[in-house]
Amino acid sequence: MRVVVCDDEILAVERLVRMLSKFDDVVIEGSAQNGRDALTLIDRYAPDALFLDIEMPALDGFDVVEALAADAKASPPLIVFVTAYPQFAAHAFDTGAIDFLIKPVRHARLETAVMRLRDVIEQRDARRRLAELASQIDALRAEGGSAGAPSNEIWVHRRAERVRVDLDMVEMVQAEGEYVRLFVRDQSYLHRASIGSIAARLDPNRFMRVHRSYVVRLDLIAKIRRKAAGGYSLLLTGGNEIPLGRLYRADLLRHAHG
Repeated sequence: MRVVVCDDEILAVERLVRMLSKFDDVVIEGSAQNGRDALTLIDRYAPDALFLDIEMPALDGFDVVEALAADAKASPPLIVFVTAYPQFAAHAFDTGAIDFLIKPVRHARLETAVMRLRDVIEQRDARRRLAELASQIDALRAEGGSAGAPSNEIWVHRRAERVRVDLDMVEMVQAEGEYVRLFVRDQSYLHRASIGSIAARLDPNRFMRVHRSYVVRLDLIAKIRRKAAGGYSLLLTGGNEIPLGRLYRADLLRHAHG
């Protein structure tokens, strides 16, 4: 379980990180002392969970949750609120938080929160695996009814139509929850499948996974940019800019250097 901790009190951050580090299956990806830095860490690491203080200057905990909810591209972390103010509990659970911890956090209470996170993550993974299986079955059915269509073509739903998409013509694939969006010239198609299953069907000499949410055709990458706040992004020939994930950076940089 990969987590990020956010609290404007450095001693509170250090204490919670120290407590979380005692769980064998918890990895601390980073810590932040304000909401903006927390959003940056979430974009960079895509953690499973965020331990989030509520009362912070500029961007408080509820603002962070609203920002995550408004980001359609993100796969948001599960939220555990941590605060010294019990009166926030009702509002916190209204936001869909997994748990609500009162400072000073006790180990037994933290253990309960971690157990709840484990349960939700396991359920979410089970739903994802089931969605991937369903998408593969849909693809097999579609191909079975397409008179032997080549394996680099798939059929996608668009309104009341079924449209055949040549995967060799795809320019970019973007994950959207349990779906992917396939960009082909000036069109885009939403298809129920995991980004991993689509990436496996693309030519590895022409396409590369560059982020947990993006696969891109290599000849469309115009620039690799290092961001001032850390991390990298890709500028595409059409002018779009997409994030370059930390786990995929080394492969792309090796490709760029030939």
